[in-house]
Amino acid sequence: MTARPIVRDPRLEADADRYEPDPRRWRALSVTLVAGFMSLLDVSIVSVALPTLQRDLGASAAAVQWVVSGYALTFALMLVPAGRLGDALGRRRMFLIGLAGFVLCSAAAGAAPTVGLLIAARLAQGLCAGVLAPQNSGLIQQLFRGGERGRAFGLFGAVVGVSTAVGPVVGGLLLQVADWRWIFYVNVPIGVVAFVLAWRLLPRGGAGGRGHIDVGGVLLLGAGALALLLPLVQAEAGGLSRLWWLFPGGVLVLAAFVAWERRVVRRGGEPVFDPRLVTETRGYGLGAALGTVYFVGFSGIWLVFALFFQTGLGLTPLQSGLAVTPFALGSAVAAVVAGRLVERFGRVLTVLGLVGVLTGLGATVVVLLLVPADAVPWAVAPALLLGGLGGGCVISPNITMTLREVPVRMAGAAGGGLQTAQRFGAVIGTAALPGLFYVVLGATAQDYPAAAAAGLAVALAGIAAALGLAVVDLRRGRRQDAADAAARDDADEDGDHDAVHGHGHAAHS
Repeated sequence: MTARPIVRDPRLEADADRYEPDPRRWRALSVTLVAGFMSLLDVSIVSVALPTLQRDLGASAAAVQWVVSGYALTFALMLVPAGRLGDALGRRRMFLIGLAGFVLCSAAAGAAPTVGLLIAARLAQGLCAGVLAPQNSGLIQQLFRGGERGRAFGLFGAVVGVSTAVGPVVGGLLLQVADWRWIFYVNVPIGVVAFVLAWRLLPRGGAGGRGHIDVGGVLLLGAGALALLLPLVQAEAGGLSRLWWLFPGGVLVLAAFVAWERRVVRRGGEPVFDPRLVTETRGYGLGAALGTVYFVGFSGIWLVFALFFQTGLGLTPLQSGLAVTPFALGSAVAAVVAGRLVERFGRVLTVLGLVGVLTGLGATVVVLLLVPADAVPWAVAPALLLGGLGGGCVISPNITMTLREVPVRMAGAAGGGLQTAQRFGAVIGTAALPGLFYVVLGATAQDYPAAAAAGLAVALAGIAAALGLAVVDLRRGRRQDAADAAARDDADEDGDHDAVHGHGHAAHS
């Protein structure tokens, strides 16, 4: 397969001309990745503690579900506004604010005496995590260029993939040695150390906007996203049947948001999310769409595995987490390697990675249906390892390919938009896959392998859709590259013709 040459945005080249490598950039990156790992880990780590938490606090199942879904909801709502704030006010400043808030809210969640206060702490913790997350991708755009940027995004992609996959393992380990409160308390010492190091290492400045915040855009985006997400995060509590009417309202509000942002751009303002990122920035729109459909499958499979291994096979939360560890290990290794290769192979890596995920999860379905239940945790390991190796070649290269042509001054908002798309996919997946699991379980007289296979089939459909988008982007890129090459050849021929004509004219004179 041929590599896809990289076409640079002139605005990005202007940024590159002013670029001076920060000697502390790799140490700064390591600090931001630790904080990012904590915030993403908290999406999944709490799931294994819900039964214990519900019993200790005397809460209803619907109330305790908000401990997970509330965090995911506020996290997703904050990403784009916080990315824009980082672009306008400085990414270091917003990172430190988000990290300090995250640590304080983690302590409050751990100390919460009632489920109501715990939910409130988790909602606030999600907002702070949403402030942190887009600063990571924005700082990578700011601190790195060329091949280094690909390697940095490779590490970032590894953090995204591994944090989601190892959440159940870490949660299970903490529950083995302590009570559920330490799932939140563990963030405090790590966060304090990260704050001190970030204060010292992160570069000052980096604000690319004029400091003006598009309040109207923030309100419209927040209202539209809330309307679409709320029924999904409440799916287990009957949210889809009770709140279905929010979906058409959310679509209308988001349409109004797009119209508003175009108006802001026409007037020369600073939108919270510039529509030209989707319409004019090469690779951004398709990359965000690919991330959305991929995360539908990627995020939902962990709940299906937890239900199958714990409820169906009777494994402990720790044993259940360890059973899916091969996927996490494969993803971590492949993401780092893919980050080094993305500059050379581009979107080809994503295509190959998606084929690997499809093959690995497809083989997992076969194992679930054909292998005796007591042997499944061992028999499924090679298939999950293959899926993880493929997954590591999806997330980090897609982040790199989606954001590489984005001007640095818009990096925070663009990264926030991409992560919001991924969160939308994750919320859909965590609602749809377990939902189908329970439907099939009830229809087949408690056939757990069939229920798990059905849930994974939905994941395979999302990943197949992502593969289709990756192939479209690859072909579009090759056509554009061929057109650019032809234009350069024509320009060279015209230049040679002019030179010959000028020489002949001079000789005749």
